[in-house]
Amino acid sequence: MTLEQLSIGDRARIIAVEGSDSMRSRMFALGLRHGREVAMIRKATFNGPLQVRVGSTDLIIRRREARRVRLTQA
Repeated sequence: MTLEQLSIGDRARIIAVEGSDSMRSRMFALGLRHGREVAMIRKATFNGPLQVRVGSTDLIIRRREARRVRLTQA
């Protein structure tokens, strides 16, 4: 499953971040790393960005980036 597919209120654990080196570096800098738990807070309408929580930090990320984050149920 990908981060984009996570339902509002659900939690999961990151198993991989795919993409170019620069994209992976950006995701790592935001705290989206292997083993971290994420929660879906909100999904904007019309394919807008997603609000996710990693630890105590809320992030807004694009859906195309969220498709690169692979998850397993926590």
